[in-house]
Amino acid sequence: MTVTQSRTPRLAVWKFASCDGCQLSLLDCEDELLAVADAIDIAYFMEATRGRISGRYDLSLVEGSITTEHDLERIKEVRRRSDFLITIGACATAGGIQALRNFADVAEYTSIVYARPDYISTLATSAPIADHVRVDFELRGCPINKQQLLEVVSAFLAKRKPVTPAHSVCVECKLRGTVCVMVAHGTPCLGPVTHAGCGALCPAYDRGCYGCFGPMETPNTQALSSRLAELGMDQRAIGRVYSTFNTDAEEFREEKERHGA
Repeated sequence: MTVTQSRTPRLAVWKFASCDGCQLSLLDCEDELLAVADAIDIAYFMEATRGRISGRYDLSLVEGSITTEHDLERIKEVRRRSDFLITIGACATAGGIQALRNFADVAEYTSIVYARPDYISTLATSAPIADHVRVDFELRGCPINKQQLLEVVSAFLAKRKPVTPAHSVCVECKLRGTVCVMVAHGTPCLGPVTHAGCGALCPAYDRGCYGCFGPMETPNTQALSSRLAELGMDQRAIGRVYSTFNTDAEEFREEKERHGA
């Protein structure tokens, strides 16, 4: 099914295991959201409205990772009812910070955290949406960049490919005239291997990038790790810098494991 001229396209926004931050990025569009609402029917969006339109959806935005059997069943149903499915944020594209469980004993975690762990029904891993269903486009970030989100929705309406940056945070530093914190201050920074989208927020305040937007295209993580070692970080510390919001993104996971983390 494709979008036709006979009716306004239907948008659905879905939440799985996440903090809601990426959904809030859509609400943060404020004035721009009015234009989106004029061009598209918001058919399902529990963060913004209790109303819902049943049936099929032309575009689904999915936030959050798959962590339970119920999640798995529900995402398959969302995929069946959606013509286009776009994942938004680190949880949906890389399993999120909750994917740290993928490298630990989940039974041990639940026994420590919950008074009645026998009530907890969960999968052994926190997995990105693309591990379970076909995804048409991934929008990275923790949270996502609202302008990039608007670009993705606009591209869908115009039936074209979204134009989002493939370069690293380092390029954003140069564009805003921010001095490199690694060169100038010796501050560890993931900017050279991290996907652009935040506007180089942390380096602008003399802090290293934390990798919120996940790995850029073809990141040279080994070269960066060598530089981090030159700055005085040991093997365990280097592994830990890749173990945050996008810990289970393939390139970050491999580099983390290479350093024994």
